[in-house]
Formats: sequence, structure tokens, C-alpha cells
Amino acid sequence: MPHQHDHSSEHPQAPINYRKAFAIGIALNVSYVAVEAVFGLFAHSLALVADAGHNLSDVLSLLLAWGASEFGQRKPSKRFTYALRNAIILLIAIGAIAWEAFQRFSQPQEVPAVTVMVVAGFGVLINAATALLFMSGRHRDLNIKGAFLHMAADAGVSLGVVLAGLAIKLTGQYWIDPAMSLVIVAVIAIGTWGLLRESIRCALQAVPEGVDLEKVENYLAALPNVTAVHDLHIWPMSTTQTALTAHLEMPNGSGGDEFLHCICQHLHDEFQIEHCTIQIEQCAEACSLAPERTA
Repeated sequence: MPHQHDHSSEHPQAPINYRKAFAIGIALNVSYVAVEAVFGLFAHSLALVADAGHNLSDVLSLLLAWGASEFGQRKPSKRFTYALRNAIILLIAIGAIAWEAFQRFSQPQEVPAVTVMVVAGFGVLINAATALLFMSGRHRDLNIKGAFLHMAADAGVSLGVVLAGLAIKLTGQYWIDPAMSLVIVAVIAIGTWGLLRESIRCALQAVPEGVDLEKVENYLAALPNVTAVHDLHIWPMSTTQTALTAHLEMPNGSGGDEFLHCICQHLHDEFQIEHCTIQIEQCAEACSLAPERTA
């Protein structure tokens, strides 16, 4: 039984110089999270505490984006377990913030508006500076584009905290602080829910969202001289790369390098599947994974 394998050679990666950009962005955000959390607690500002949580999610997003760029070839189970655990922790944390915010609506606490504005203002600068680190590569790499858009959006969230502080300063209405914290909680929840869903799918090695397994199988089954397809598996290797393995039954032909290359190229172009391993079988009965052998 001849076995033939082919691997697609296209592995999208961020340019090497983006390693420094990721390192700087992560360092800036980790430092700011610590500062913002401390000032938020001492100033009794839920908006600052919530924004600290939001910037903590930035750190996680940057770590995952960096990992996807650098370690796309490695087995992803540990990285996605990490993402899954942190997504759950973030959801628990924002739940506690939301509960405290609702409590404060009935008993608003005095908040130093100027402190809120100054600390959040630094957040605008840090998030904007981090976004600029990725701006030049946003058109060439989807992973870099995601980091850029995420940080740019977060600069807008920090600006919202600045405006909330200004509103408190002008009106003396301290309920604005917990109200702003709920807005930030909603933003974190939306982003974290997407991360949680993706992490669970990856942890279970489910077919990535956007890839139609039935269409892939139909394409393979319709190839010349292919009489059946079995042991077809599609799973995520990382947040940006998808892998496929399949056995093709070809009693009257063994394919060849050009045949396999064309399959992998089509799977890449049509279904965004970057890593393909195809096994050709002239006698499927000899394969231990054939349906009649595994039933």
C-alpha cells in the first residue's frame, strides 16, 4: 500500500522585527495594569479597576498573537489551555466588578476625578503607542492587524474613562464612575467570550469556524480517480493556522507530487488550510483506519 504525503509550504508569520514590538507592547501594558489597579483601588474608582482588567486582557491578547506568530509550528494544546484558563478568570473578575458597580449605584462613593483622568490619560497614550508599533504591518499580516485594531480600540476605551472623569469633575455625579465600569465590563465580556469560545474549540480540536468539513470532503471525493475519502480530520494548529489529514482511495492511480501539490494549493486558497497531509491508498482494505476496519 503506497503512502504519499504532502505538506503545504505556506506558513504566514510576522516579520522578525515584530518580536520587539510584541515585547515592548506587553511590557508597557503589564506596567500600566499594575499602576492603574493600584490607583483605582486607592481612588475607589471602579472605572479604573475595570480598565485595568481590560488592559490585562490586552496582555493576554498580545501574548496569544505573539505565540501564534512565533510558535505556529508547535503543538497548540498548552497554549490554548492557558488561554482558556485566563478567559475564565477574566469572566469571573468582571462579574465581581459588575456586582460591585450595581451596589455603588445606591451608595455612590466619592471619586477623585482628576486622578481618574490623569491615570486613564496615560492609558490612552500607552494603548495608542502600542497600536503604532503594529501599524506598519497591519496590511500584510492578519495577526498583526488584529493586534493593531485591538490596541487602537482599547485606546478608545481609556479615552472613555478620561471623559467619565471629566463628567464627574463637571457635574459632581459619582454614579458616572460605576456606570463607566459597566460599559468597560461589557467590552471585556464581548472580547473574552470570543476568546473563550475559540479556546474551547481549539482545546477540543474542533473544526475551525469558517471551514466547512462537508465541502472539503466533497472536493476531495470529486478528485480524478478518487473513489472514496476516509479518516478526514481538520483541526486548528494555532489561532491562525489550520491542519488537515485525509486518506484518499485511488485503486486506478497513485497520484504524484504535482497531484498532491494541486490539492494542497486548492485547500489553502479555497478553505485557508495551511498544513495538509494526504495519504493515497490503492487498496483501502489494508488500511486499519478504513471504515470497514473501524466499524
